[in-house]
Amino acid sequence: MVNVVGLGYIGLPTALMMAAHGVEVVGTDYNQELVNTLNAGKTTFKEDGLDELFEQAVKAGIKFSTKYEKTDMYIVSVPTPYDAESKKIDASYVVSAVKSVMDVCPKGATVVIESTVSPGTIDRFVRPVVEANGFVIGEDIHLVHAPERIIPGNMVFELVNNSRTIGADNVEIGEKVKGVYKSFCQGDIVVTDIRTAEMTKVVENTFRDINIAFANELAKICRADNMDVYEIIRIANKHPRVNILTPGPGVGGHCISVDPWFLVGDYPGLANIIKMARTINDGMPDFVLERIHTIMKEKGMDDVSRVGFYGLTYKENVDDMRESPTLQMLESMERHLCGNLVKVYDPFIEKNVVPNQYHDLDEFLEAVDFVVLLVGHDEIKNNMEKLKGKVILDTRNICFLEGVYKI
Repeated sequence: MVNVVGLGYIGLPTALMMAAHGVEVVGTDYNQELVNTLNAGKTTFKEDGLDELFEQAVKAGIKFSTKYEKTDMYIVSVPTPYDAESKKIDASYVVSAVKSVMDVCPKGATVVIESTVSPGTIDRFVRPVVEANGFVIGEDIHLVHAPERIIPGNMVFELVNNSRTIGADNVEIGEKVKGVYKSFCQGDIVVTDIRTAEMTKVVENTFRDINIAFANELAKICRADNMDVYEIIRIANKHPRVNILTPGPGVGGHCISVDPWFLVGDYPGLANIIKMARTINDGMPDFVLERIHTIMKEKGMDDVSRVGFYGLTYKENVDDMRESPTLQMLESMERHLCGNLVKVYDPFIEKNVVPNQYHDLDEFLEAVDFVVLLVGHDEIKNNMEKLKGKVILDTRNICFLEGVYKI
């Protein structure tokens, strides 16, 4: 049996996928309301294919609880934020979960950390917890790092098809864990050491962050000299070895916007390009606010309450708001005493999470004169005609109506 600890955006799909493919699974989370929802037969977030996977897992006998189970394998999938001041990883959630595992696990158990961590985190934080409980690592308890590699909006497909990395002290243990993941994973599964696995995952997300930062910096340069960044990127990308990404209003989610900071915090003075990329991408929400201000002055508009932000999530067609550029913009506006004035709408966010939030597209558009497109949901792509007559700032390059302002 496998006890999956943490039933969020990564832990829940992983637990469901394993259960649906014949692995006996108990999912554990400290959030009683979340566990109650799952036990009532409902998933806790929207994701293509997740409800169907949930049904398969329930039929296969998956269980959900707030209690840790006594079993031979644990998969820890809890958040790993960073300290805002030092930029180092905050491993407190992982440490807390591992401590709870140590309270119930038998000798010989394998503890798999799926959470993304900075290189050396398992050495610095996890091993001491295990040893403090009187276990001998490699004999009584086996440690493994198996970082997730999936993206909201395509989780179910990527769980099955993406390659995986298994980091272990012992190759035999690594192969054992590989066998569990192989129950559903059709991609390559590489077995390596723990620190290599830790570094590989952080490097993957840092690579993406740096490339996004180049596109965003290019957008700023082009805006400063009145050039069309999208046309420039389109032409440049015709070169066979050039693939510039599309600029946007910022970087959200719990991976790209967080993981590179681990390297900045752990390797000060060395992670210089990484730090600059993070600074550029973190600065994009304020850049968009400056564009809004400039456009309002140009149009003679002074009523912020007639401005509408379309999109609260960090990417299209998901309900994941973690670190979203829209929320960053609203926080920035609140600091300047105007955060409660703009109207906000997102078809994927059913609960009220911010002031002046609308739940109907037509009502939202009726209430605003200036629409800022911050997320490219299919809903708005399929209803562009409804934006006619509005002032539009398109930060996602999805609107081709006449007179649209770009980032």
